[in-house]
Amino acid sequence: MIRKEKWNRPTFVAILMATSVALVTSVAIVTNVAPAAAADVLKPPPGTTPGDAEYRLGPDDLIEVFVWKEPELTATVTVRPDGRVSLPLAGEIEASGKTAVELQQDITAKLGKFIVQPVVNVMVKQVNSLKISVLGEVRRPDVYKIKNRVTVLDAIAMAGGFTDLARPNRVVVLRNTPSGPQRIKINIRELVGNEGEKPFYLQPLDTVYVE
Repeated sequence: MIRKEKWNRPTFVAILMATSVALVTSVAIVTNVAPAAAADVLKPPPGTTPGDAEYRLGPDDLIEVFVWKEPELTATVTVRPDGRVSLPLAGEIEASGKTAVELQQDITAKLGKFIVQPVVNVMVKQVNSLKISVLGEVRRPDVYKIKNRVTVLDAIAMAGGFTDLARPNRVVVLRNTPSGPQRIKINIRELVGNEGEKPFYLQPLDTVYVE
């Protein structure tokens, strides 16, 4: 049962003033800590996935290209394994590795050869390119889709954990970089046992191999 109490005007004003002081104090505290929070956002841990910043397209992603007042040029397409998309009039365009805005600018430039001041909008309809592989001595080796950044420990957990034959001190992350493939060796025992050790974040298309 809800009780309703009557307040006289002096009491109400006093409570209102006290509440205002508390609110101002809270705002001041939040204002003082805001720069630190912003610094954390601007400096994500190494290996951050595209989902943490501005997302970059990859193979199998589904996008919609909308051209204003040109319905025959509007299309929903999937980024092919070679990283390209084929669009009416614009033809073949490289999409993989670009943001939606960057791709939008490329399409606008292509269509500008045929249409006066085209207005293009690119929307990511479905993200399918964020994947990692977990292989070797895990209980469910497979390719796993990810929506957020994951650590190497998260990946092993997704794969059901180690088998009885696994050697946690011999885990390798295979990663393709612009400078070539990398082999990153990770000792899971040290990673878990050392309290000061930072988590190792995976990147899309990484392969975790457990010996």
